[in-house]
Parts: sequence; C-alpha cells; structure tokens
Amino acid sequence: MSDSDDARIRDILTRSRVIALVGYSANPERPSHRVANFLKSRGYRVLPVNPGLAGQIALGETVYPDLASIPKDIVVDMVDIFRRSEDVPPVVADALASLPGLKTVWMQLEIRNEDAAEAARARGVDVVEDRCPAIEIPRLGL
Repeated sequence: MSDSDDARIRDILTRSRVIALVGYSANPERPSHRVANFLKSRGYRVLPVNPGLAGQIALGETVYPDLASIPKDIVVDMVDIFRRSEDVPPVVADALASLPGLKTVWMQLEIRNEDAAEAARARGVDVVEDRCPAIEIPRLGL
C-alpha cells in the first residue's frame, strides 16, 4: 500500500459519518455483524441493509430492505458492501440512484467489480475495493 492510498483511505474514513452496510447479518459470527458493531463503536452511524431482516432493529437503527428504502432525510456518506463481487453492480446502481449525498462505495475484503467501480467513479464517487474499514481504522490510527 502506498502513502497516497493510505491518505485517500484516511480521508474517506475521517469524512464519512453515516454508513449503509449492505449485507448486514444478525449472526454475531458473520463478518458483516462484527464490522457493523465495530464501526458503530467508533462513532459511525451504521444503517443495516438486508431484505431478510427488513423492519427489525439492529445497532439502534431500522434494518432496510435496500438502499432505496433509506429515508431521503438521511444523508449516507458511504455504502459498505458485503456481497459477492458479481452481486455488486445492482447494489452500486441502487446506491447511485437512491443516495444523492453518497461519497464512497466500499467493497469488503475479496470483493472487486470493475464495472461497478467505474460507474461510481464516473459519478464522482470514491471507490475502495478489497479492504475492510475495521482493519484500516486501527492500522491508520484513526
């Protein structure tokens, strides 16, 4: 990782306050559950997104079935995606269509999708692939 990568990720994690976490799991053994709890413990507002849990309360927030269901008065800074790489394009398309304040699309470890990344970048949205904020935050001393 280069210093410029670190600076870009530090900037993203510092400016982001509200994160929609797509693929949230209520199972404490799942990485998405652990990462969501970690981010909340670090002061981020985490909006869980999972159609199978929609309407339930997790992390003190309503679980949304999809990004389009997040109320328009909530400005989402970042979408953190816990889905297979091939499932990322519709999530990013939904994010770009539904979240006007979106600044970052973050794909978790081992998740990459160049088409989705290019679509986000074309709209001026930062993209991080194959990384985890729960690893990056302590590594960068944030």
